[in-house]
Amino acid sequence: MDEIFHITESQQFSRNDLDELFNQADAMETLVKHRGVTDTLKDKVMVVLFYQPSTRTRLSFETAMSRLGGSYVSTENAMEFSSHAKGESLEDTIQTVANYGDVIILRYHKEGGAKRAARVSPVPVINAGDGPGQHPTQSLLDMYTIRREFGSFEGLNITLVGDLKNGRTVHSLAYMLAKYPIGKICLVAPPSISMPQGLLDYLEKHGIDYNQSDSLAAVAPHADVVYSTRLQKEYFDDPREFEAVQGKYVLSQDIVDTMREKSIILHPLPRNEEIPYVVDHDPRARYFPQVRNGLYMRMALLNKVFGR
Repeated sequence: MDEIFHITESQQFSRNDLDELFNQADAMETLVKHRGVTDTLKDKVMVVLFYQPSTRTRLSFETAMSRLGGSYVSTENAMEFSSHAKGESLEDTIQTVANYGDVIILRYHKEGGAKRAARVSPVPVINAGDGPGQHPTQSLLDMYTIRREFGSFEGLNITLVGDLKNGRTVHSLAYMLAKYPIGKICLVAPPSISMPQGLLDYLEKHGIDYNQSDSLAAVAPHADVVYSTRLQKEYFDDPREFEAVQGKYVLSQDIVDTMREKSIILHPLPRNEEIPYVVDHDPRARYFPQVRNGLYMRMALLNKVFGR
């Protein structure tokens, strides 16, 4: 694998990097199932610095570090329970907490936070989500889940649906998908929250076939993967804009019934009304195994950051 230090965006990974991480995640699954824990990182401390709420990302990183034999210190609400509340800059916070650990897992509330942190940090910074920007470790586990389900990415038709403007998970996933010979990406969103033009330009530059649609029902029957995301109310400046699109792209059981038998449904979670609970019982629903895969992938990633 190419040498990595900070992990700030999906574009930094080569295809070889990704393939190696997928293989290492397989090895981590075997380790967890047969041994539970190891002492690979027993000499390392991880600092978890989250300015936004999290369930899966924070707990999976903490669990991953624990299963690798390392330790961690954590704040789950740095907006309130850190010196940010006193006006301290992100750069000063990073240079402070870097004295306490060997890697920093950062979730920041504004786009570009991870890169700002990486510029001043003497220890690796891993982007765990930066506002509406990117979430590369989520896309790693998303890609890993797709690979586990289909064996490869070749020829797959991937539908991304929801808040594509502000959705950091779909941004990072689209960047990673562009590294493989997939079939097509279908982008389903109303114009007001469609995929940013810069990302569309990236897809075109890398020869990825894509189309944009405003109808989930029309594209779902042709999808191998439907990746649903919630509408992120926190990024809407005008509540009326949120209300105008709320409930537009619900993956109802009626739509699921039109999907291919071997297709899968993914979601980075948390969800709201975009996937009704009844869909959880459909064999194509893979979003909770997707969560489990996040543990294996983050174990693999932490090992790689430390060259283990």
